[in-house]
Amino acid sequence: MPDSATIDHDPHAEARDHLARYLAQFPNEQAGLAALTDQLLNDAGDVFARSNMRGHITTSAIVYDPCADAVLMIHHAALDRWLQPGGHHEGAQPLQASAAREAAEETGVAPLDIWPHGPFRDLPLDIDSHAIPERPAKGESAHVHHDYIYLFSADSRTALRPDAAEVTAARWVPRAEFAVMPEARFARLAAKIASLRKPTAPSA
Repeated sequence: MPDSATIDHDPHAEARDHLARYLAQFPNEQAGLAALTDQLLNDAGDVFARSNMRGHITTSAIVYDPCADAVLMIHHAALDRWLQPGGHHEGAQPLQASAAREAAEETGVAPLDIWPHGPFRDLPLDIDSHAIPERPAKGESAHVHHDYIYLFSADSRTALRPDAAEVTAARWVPRAEFAVMPEARFARLAAKIASLRKPTAPSA
């Protein structure tokens, strides 16, 4: 099994590696990720390019405070929905680092600690393919985001400084409330968080 640290100079290889190892953990999710699998194997275009309207890879962060049992959420300005912080991948940055960068930029919360226990230390907590509506103002037709979602911990007492260019608000949401918010993946994400065997407090 390749170590992701040896391939993070190549995000395409890293994406394939993380998907394969993720599906080994969650084989029942193969059908929902078939389009991503096909793109990574067969798409002549760049699966990271925002211009790829078949679909492209994004990264996001579930930032969890195990002491408060709460998840950090942002209200996305363009989509007008409460979501986990995240966005488009840039350059050759490792996927996990991309997710952390997006979360820090959108919420102002730092430091973000990589979850220290179990498979989610260096694998996505979740990978989710979901439809994005067209945005004529940006010249974008409807497309798919293949979102690699990584798990971090942080202290919910940290001051929030939402990025007004992308985010209209940010707040910590109790996990039970997060689980019933109107995004299909949130219940699955909340269940995965609840299954963690060794939650630890964020760094002081």
